[in-house]
Amino acid sequence: MTSWFHLLWLFLKVNLLTTSGPASVGLLYKEAVGKLLSESEFVEAVGFSSVLPGSDALQLAMFVGYAAGGVSGALAALIGSILPPTVLMLGVITILQRVRGEAWVGNFVRGLAPAVAALMIIVAWNVFHGEGGGRLEISIGIAILSIIALLLKAPPTLVLLTAGVVGIVFFR
Repeated sequence: MTSWFHLLWLFLKVNLLTTSGPASVGLLYKEAVGKLLSESEFVEAVGFSSVLPGSDALQLAMFVGYAAGGVSGALAALIGSILPPTVLMLGVITILQRVRGEAWVGNFVRGLAPAVAALMIIVAWNVFHGEGGGRLEISIGIAILSIIALLLKAPPTLVLLTAGVVGIVFFR
């Protein structure tokens, strides 16, 4: 049972002190290698978690937890990994629910929308700027047709799939 609490605390600490990714792997390495796993087992765990589809951090937590404490260890590590972001998101949702009727929130969102649109246009321009052979015109055409389709209430999933297929055809 102490192993279960140790794993829970370890992954709570790792997920509270880092923002996942390389930083969490480094801290987890420092905390787990020599105590819960050997270095070769840890390298194997990182390799497996990187290859499999899904969240690397959660897979790494379950691998380390299982290696250290079996199924209950994997469950403890998973809970320790999921709990911090879940509590954080619930806190943000609670705050947003309390302020959603405030006028400044609506004004903030209305001001944010054009900024996001401008950012997307700048990114698209930077991505396709250097390409010749009419690729920029094709990209703009796909974007315009996608916007028109969305304004005509076409399902967004269908618009994305169609734009992807058109992109495959024209950008081969």
